[in-house]
Amino acid sequence: MITAENLRKTYGSKTAVDGISFTAQPGRVTGFLGPNGAGKSTTMRMAMGLDRPSAGSVTVNGRPFEKHRAPLREVGAVLDAGATHPGRTARQHLKVLAATHGIGAKRVEEVIELTGLEAVAKKRIKGFSLGMNQRLGIAAALLGDPATLIFDEPVNGLDPEGVRWVRQMCRQLAAEGRTVFLSSHLMSEMSQTADHLVVLGRGRIIADAPIQDIIDSGGPGRVLVRSEQATALMNALSAPEVTLTSRDAETFEVAGLDPRTVGQRALEVGAALHELTPLQSSLEETYMQLTNDEVEYRSGGLS
Repeated sequence: MITAENLRKTYGSKTAVDGISFTAQPGRVTGFLGPNGAGKSTTMRMAMGLDRPSAGSVTVNGRPFEKHRAPLREVGAVLDAGATHPGRTARQHLKVLAATHGIGAKRVEEVIELTGLEAVAKKRIKGFSLGMNQRLGIAAALLGDPATLIFDEPVNGLDPEGVRWVRQMCRQLAAEGRTVFLSSHLMSEMSQTADHLVVLGRGRIIADAPIQDIIDSGGPGRVLVRSEQATALMNALSAPEVTLTSRDAETFEVAGLDPRTVGQRALEVGAALHELTPLQSSLEETYMQLTNDEVEYRSGGLS
């Protein structure tokens, strides 16, 4: 479990994390979202004892990180996949980490196999791709069989198979009763991986809820409609609280009415329906709405 209470971090006059409180619970994947500069990485670093809070506290499994006598057995983290000795092999790197906690060679071989590093275990890390460095970082995080995992952008550099593997691994770890705290910019992956979301904006929490609740907060549902009498049906559905968006001559979207009402209006005006499909806002759409005013840097329009 990870618990932050009024956690704050300042660097001179800049406030990176502004008094946030949240809990990442065991048995679920907690997604950690926010624009660049929102304070996600700083929060994760404080959880791992790499940065000292300016105020408040963050604990892992009931204690600050530095209070754990064998931290590798309590929490595993991927915060900087490149923080390794380039001259060592993958196996040597893991064995050195294992030795600091009295972890046997058998466990080293288990995590090598689990993360798909068998073919490169004897190769020097300096020749690793970004994806292989990510896998090595995950192997190190799993080495102590910890109850809590903290992953900061763990799919960077991974191919589609690797991305899917990370998703399945996170779900499995949570199913085993572990705490998984995960940040990612891939909304499609987060929507398939996370159970709960904590969303930051400019160092403050702007959402903390189950993922489905956050998606549902994105506004009224939409309905995709297809009919040869699309124009007549759109006229029948028109109202101040209804938004109609045409896709083509026979297809349009309706926001503000449920499918049952759309179907009833179609019957009343004699419009035969060829499609009536409820549409839900995606996590990406809802996230963009939530963080629209929290982005520190904006891209210019394309010409």
